[in-house]
Amino acid sequence: MIELLTQTAIQEPQRIRGLEMPWNRVMGSTEAPARAARALGPWHPQEFTAECVETVPEAGGLMTFVFRRCDGAPLAFRAGQYVNVAFPVNGEDQEPVDRSYSLSSSPTEPWTFSISVKRDAGGLVSPWVHENVKPGTVLEMLGPVGAFHLPDADRRARYLLLAAGAGITPIMSMVRTIHSLPGHADVIVLYHGAEAGGFAFHQELAYIASVDSRVKVFYSLGDRGLPEGWEGLTGRLTAAMLDEVAPDANGRQVYACGPEGYLNTATELLKKVGVDDTSIYMEFFTGDRQTLLEYQAELAHAADIAEEIAEEIADSAEDYFESQPSAFGLYEPGYDAEGTLKATGLPLETVDPDAPEATEGDSGAGPEAVTPDASSFNTVGTGSLTLSFMRTGVNVRIDPTEHILEVAQRAGVRIGANCKEGMCGSCKVVKLSGEVEMNHQGGIRAREIAAGKFLPCCSTAQTDMVIDA
Repeated sequence: MIELLTQTAIQEPQRIRGLEMPWNRVMGSTEAPARAARALGPWHPQEFTAECVETVPEAGGLMTFVFRRCDGAPLAFRAGQYVNVAFPVNGEDQEPVDRSYSLSSSPTEPWTFSISVKRDAGGLVSPWVHENVKPGTVLEMLGPVGAFHLPDADRRARYLLLAAGAGITPIMSMVRTIHSLPGHADVIVLYHGAEAGGFAFHQELAYIASVDSRVKVFYSLGDRGLPEGWEGLTGRLTAAMLDEVAPDANGRQVYACGPEGYLNTATELLKKVGVDDTSIYMEFFTGDRQTLLEYQAELAHAADIAEEIAEEIADSAEDYFESQPSAFGLYEPGYDAEGTLKATGLPLETVDPDAPEATEGDSGAGPEAVTPDASSFNTVGTGSLTLSFMRTGVNVRIDPTEHILEVAQRAGVRIGANCKEGMCGSCKVVKLSGEVEMNHQGGIRAREIAAGKFLPCCSTAQTDMVIDA
């Protein structure tokens, strides 16, 4: 019976040219679109709560969590974007821990949406998510966020999609989206994994490739030892491998997601095979885990003030599978005409063990504890405004046109940063006084802004400022 079915000749479908996302005509319409159509347009990131309705174990240590918005609205997003989720890891009465996860579902089915989380046994968030998020769990979210996504309309729609490890999650959203849409497309997926049983979504990818002639999927295993019967590719990404799976790579739009080392290699190899920079789109995880751990240790051995900063960086670092904005920006010293810019740091003070304990109404640090006087700080840089960083103990001169993060890091102020575009929220700090102009892309919530927090990566100073960093 099966042989008879497979022998039946099936003609290729007749398709319209290229791909067009369902909301594209709504966005370009000169007429006022209907309310339902407007709801499906991915206009801006929103704050909302969502309820988990299903959990699906995946290969490779991933778990897919399916959500629906509590307000009943669809989640309108572009394939490849992510959401920022607040997880009550430390209890409902404590500040939640924010993490960003790529959406793995298709925006063409917007009434539910999915994130796929890889468990890292040593991480802070992912083990909690795997153990505690179940159907019925309600979480605060912000999104959609991110510039890594398929275009709203593409007349050619020729793509090379590269993924390593958990980097398959946004790529899976793209594959599912293309498969669900009418139109001509030519899609090649190259998926790298560490072990044969660790390719998430492999059954669905195999199904899509078997029924949709527009999609071809290739797998490659590392060279640590191949299982018997493996028929896929082997070894790390090379120019020869790119030529083998996509000899016309220089005529495709390339979307790649994975660890930083993988993407750095991909960038160089794509140039070698003739792909122009304007055709390459990357979604970085955080930086190499060993580099981050070494950086964390370096901070821990610094002055006492570094302890709090190290904890914050460790939270954001966890593992490159834990969060998926762009690469973690390590501090590098800046220079001016007089040489290296250095921060003075807060002076170390000896605590008198015989001093009386703090009483109610005191600051809690003893009767002699005082707020540092910014006028005593060393001042670096040039500009018409002054930023006083109270933890670091430095005044930084800045022009109103300069973004605060870049200037602060050059002056030695340690602020963790990932995307540097106002999307991920990792550089969030508190302003104690002063005004900023912030042009973020969803990386901070309204309640956080009301509490005095801001994102220095996308903020410019409007007045002199005092900052808790």
